[in-house]
Amino acid sequence: MTTKAKASESQTIEAGNLVSVQRPIRHDSAAKHVSGEAIYIDDMNEPVGTLHVVPGWDRNTVCGRLISLDLDAVRATPGVVAVITADDVPGTNDCSSAAGDDPVMAKEEISFFGQVVFAVVATTREIASKAARKAVFDVEAYQPLLTQEDAAANDSMVLPDYQFRRGDPEAGLAGADRKLDGTFRIGGQEHFYLEGQVAFAMPQEDLGMQVYSSTQHPTEIQHTVAKVLGVPDALVNAEVRRMGGGFGGKESQANQWAALAAIAARVTAKPCKLRLDRDDDMIMTGKRHDFRVNWQVGFGANGLIRATDIAFQARCGYSADLSLGVNDRTMFHADSSYFYPDAVIRSRRLKTNTCSNTAFRGFGGPQGMITAEKMVECIAISLGEDALTIRKRNFYTEERNVTPYGMPVEEHEVLHDIVAQLEASSDYWVRREKVRDFNKHNAVLKKGLALTPVKFGISFTLKHLNQAGALVHLYTDGSVQLNHGGTEMGQGLYTKVAQIVSEELGVNLDKIRITATDTSKVPNTAPTAASSGTDLNGMAAKIAARTIKDRLIAHLAEQHDCPPEAIFFRDDKVVVADETFSMAQIAREAHMARIQLSDAGYYATPMITWDRESTTGRPFFYFAYGAACSEVTIDTMTGEMIVNRVDLLHDVGHSLNPAIDIGQIEGGFVQGMGWLTTEELVWDEKGRLRTHAPSTYKIPTASDIPDDFRVRLYEGKGNPQDTVYRSKAVGEPPVMLANAVFCAIHDAVANVAPGFIPDLNAPATPEEILRAVRLMRDQAHRAAETAVKPPVKAPVDPEGAPA
Repeated sequence: MTTKAKASESQTIEAGNLVSVQRPIRHDSAAKHVSGEAIYIDDMNEPVGTLHVVPGWDRNTVCGRLISLDLDAVRATPGVVAVITADDVPGTNDCSSAAGDDPVMAKEEISFFGQVVFAVVATTREIASKAARKAVFDVEAYQPLLTQEDAAANDSMVLPDYQFRRGDPEAGLAGADRKLDGTFRIGGQEHFYLEGQVAFAMPQEDLGMQVYSSTQHPTEIQHTVAKVLGVPDALVNAEVRRMGGGFGGKESQANQWAALAAIAARVTAKPCKLRLDRDDDMIMTGKRHDFRVNWQVGFGANGLIRATDIAFQARCGYSADLSLGVNDRTMFHADSSYFYPDAVIRSRRLKTNTCSNTAFRGFGGPQGMITAEKMVECIAISLGEDALTIRKRNFYTEERNVTPYGMPVEEHEVLHDIVAQLEASSDYWVRREKVRDFNKHNAVLKKGLALTPVKFGISFTLKHLNQAGALVHLYTDGSVQLNHGGTEMGQGLYTKVAQIVSEELGVNLDKIRITATDTSKVPNTAPTAASSGTDLNGMAAKIAARTIKDRLIAHLAEQHDCPPEAIFFRDDKVVVADETFSMAQIAREAHMARIQLSDAGYYATPMITWDRESTTGRPFFYFAYGAACSEVTIDTMTGEMIVNRVDLLHDVGHSLNPAIDIGQIEGGFVQGMGWLTTEELVWDEKGRLRTHAPSTYKIPTASDIPDDFRVRLYEGKGNPQDTVYRSKAVGEPPVMLANAVFCAIHDAVANVAPGFIPDLNAPATPEEILRAVRLMRDQAHRAAETAVKPPVKAPVDPEGAPA
């Protein structure tokens, strides 16, 4: 089986030279995406007899007691096969992640506008949709709790209050040279994934169920479907090859739609598919949590923060969903990149009669960080200093390196270096002078400039989620099949993990078959979230591939009587001392020698020690860093805004795939910019969502992208922690680069009346900018009226006597 290798050939395959990773390799489905050949769930071939499911709900009621429900007209509609209600749930009527407070279908009480009460199963989707509107509801309406103020006044909570405390913030605030306080409102955000919520359930023998779901968490789909059907998890298999976007909206909230499809499939014994309309999807699914934040900060005359008291009030909706982790992460990131000597950070998780808010890219971190940046902007204005100067003064350092929750910041020098590099490459100080000059000579248009940092913790803050499995098969023809617990939602996870396996086994990427995420192959997986998809699944796959490789090396070393160090794997070849073989030759020989060519790799993130009860430990494996510089122009007469230029510098460690990483940075920034500028969610006074379509909800478009958009990867020493090839996560941190846009708008509004602090909330829509501008002018006008004026002399007559 041997083929003598030329000396020059063996020398080209050297240990230590990376071939597959750290290369800009295109997304594995790129060609399929642009050609339309990529198969999503709604593209799957439907078996003969497939039925369609549409949820039914009361379009007139926000909340109230369900007195009666007349479904006779629904059932009588030609083409309707079944109508299911809570009474048809074979198991437990709950689709929550853990709290048990989220019914698949409401039974006695409607809790929010859009809550599912029944579902129609029909021969076509159109028939089911029209039939669902024929239901007659009799509801005793309640007064809904819609806002944070409503919920707080009624002590309505989905979870207990929680806080971090360090030092004596009360004494710190009392003893500070200067103090500021304020209230800041932060809006939510619709996920607006291109592929809506969809699930396809197919009954199997022995009460089993095969479920295809557009989900970030196949294992939770498996658990949920098993729970509602009343069967063991082992009888349910969940599978997803790809999603058309997720952004957190399919981490827990895909559960309900999979459950409904599975119940319908059980009732009818037919394959059943459910796909929400865009309007229904936006009304019936949760958003990014919106917040009311009350903050106080004490600081010195030099702008150095002495103490903070930050109180977050989150609108969580009617059930807990993922609000525990989301709100905890808001608290974890309320420091942004700044050291708080004394701090109390509080959180209230408020229950309202609105759809349960859920995970969204950044998972609460963006809300915490923009609050910190707002505070720093206000400190700078009050002192008459540039905000960048105040930011740098408050950065974590060697002596000031512990977060309010007690975790050391080990790479603070990376933060300093990134900001210094961007400060120079963006010409920050030159542009600051140009902005100042522009504002001096323009009364209507005002420019703003901001350079903001990012420090984002990487890991699930629920410790048990920081684990992953992968299954790697090497076949005797030298090809490889790869499966792992991560899901592909367009972010390039499958490509990166394939690169890792390619690197480890020395096989070319075209020899690796990436298969759908499947709970029957890799069980008990974590969701693809928290920016940890590659860290977890990539390392699990690396371990599996390395185990197979080590078995081959041990076998070859024995067969060829050479040291393991003389064996290299590269380019579908294996060099053994002075001989070269194809991978297929090696795999066939190993199989004949009964060497196992398959492995289930497993990885658990080390060093995670967070104890929530005592608020002690280390919640994150490491931090990802970045910085952004944004320049904007606002029109003070209309509130319109344009982003003129953006410079981004982001730390991804040693990038596994620079092309994919840059794409993630660009996309994350734009999504964050949308959250902070255009994407406003509006409920009316009755609690009905009014921004439930692209016509009323404004995501960023191509015209919103700045013409001057500069993106670079930070060239550092790589991740100091032992991650896969020393890379860093890239999914969520770039969202917070967009803080620079909001801060630049804040700076522009501040220039309307220098010295006064803007009351600017997020999103900074044209209406919000105009409101803040008018308040600034009102402040300046009132200050001018109350300013001390020189005494007016009494008039005198020509004779010199007082008039």
